[in-house]
Amino acid sequence: MITVQEAHGIVASALPAARAVETVPLEAVAGRVLAEEVRAGFPMPRFTNAAMDGFAVRFDDIRAAVPEQPARLPVAMELPAGATQVPGLPAGSCARIMTGAPLPEGADTVVAFEETSGFGSGTVEFYKPPKRGANIRHAGEEVDAGEVLVTKGTRATPAVTAILATFGFASTRVCRRPRVTVLTVGDELRMPGEAAGPLAIYNSNLPMLEACVRAVGAEVSAALQLPDDPGRIGQAIRKALDDSDILVTAGGISTGQYDYVQAELTGLGVSQRFWKVAQKPGKPLYFGTAPSGTLVFSLPGNPVAAFVCFLEYCAPSLNRMQGVEPPAKIGAFLETPFPTDRKRHRFLFGRLRVTEGRLLCSVSTKIESHMLTASGGANCIVEAPASEEPLAPGTLVTCNPLPWAGDI
Repeated sequence: MITVQEAHGIVASALPAARAVETVPLEAVAGRVLAEEVRAGFPMPRFTNAAMDGFAVRFDDIRAAVPEQPARLPVAMELPAGATQVPGLPAGSCARIMTGAPLPEGADTVVAFEETSGFGSGTVEFYKPPKRGANIRHAGEEVDAGEVLVTKGTRATPAVTAILATFGFASTRVCRRPRVTVLTVGDELRMPGEAAGPLAIYNSNLPMLEACVRAVGAEVSAALQLPDDPGRIGQAIRKALDDSDILVTAGGISTGQYDYVQAELTGLGVSQRFWKVAQKPGKPLYFGTAPSGTLVFSLPGNPVAAFVCFLEYCAPSLNRMQGVEPPAKIGAFLETPFPTDRKRHRFLFGRLRVTEGRLLCSVSTKIESHMLTASGGANCIVEAPASEEPLAPGTLVTCNPLPWAGDI
């Protein structure tokens, strides 16, 4: 049996060095991890333009204007947004201009139409000059040509999509989503929606693991519930090793009479890297590598153990396979006692919150590995090393925010 830290090291060393890359259209980039940095092909704004509707002028033509003696300028042209032909502005005149329209050469200020006699005639009165250069967006004031817009390894948000669109990118190169097969095993399991007798158990692991895979940006290539049948299990594993980057199984990995998963993995050439970790829950965790390069995580069947093992080991691997480091764990002070285990590193669902500038966490009172409802109100997993005594409130502990936790 190895430690949690040793298990993390073994998993990290088995990850592929190279990441597969693909090009996707702009509409499909949200949630994907950029495989290269993106630079601006032109400055932003691309050209000097009006920041509001009004009149483009030479400041010196209106500098002396006062309400009692306004400056009067003829309108030499009208410039809508999208104008492509923009003549220079003659001295002693103005241009009717709309927001976003190119500023004519010679003009150095835009006066809001509300500060004038308005748009209704061929001559405009200006009652008070703004500052020289007012209401103008200058070319390149936001971004210079060649400047980095988005760094490599960024997971694309709607903001990233907007930036790429602003600079005309119809597609971009991203890390391919890891393909994950999820298999759950057990004759006693029924899928949600199926009829279930009083001694049957609904399968929470399969939908939970599928949701976890998608929550970290990976792709579920297949998801199957299997009976305790070595032939069916072996067939499904064989296909998963050919089709997937990662195989995740739940159940059938211990040493019981009907636990066939490990034997089938060995028979298909999977090399065991470890089995059993000094942790609670999740002691019978198996990790191996297939000749195809597929990583295999065989999780315990108890739902909390499967949940915790996925979040602790599979999720970081899937992040790294997409070119991003998993979010860092953080320290918080216990609000409630933490019931440690005297021999094993312990994980419990918990809740983080900020109070008066301090990050606090409480742990669920439902602490057994079959009590899945403990995850319902949780936004983190709280962990502590083996200890003879429970940790008292006020102790600083390590917390792993859940991928879907949002703001604490």
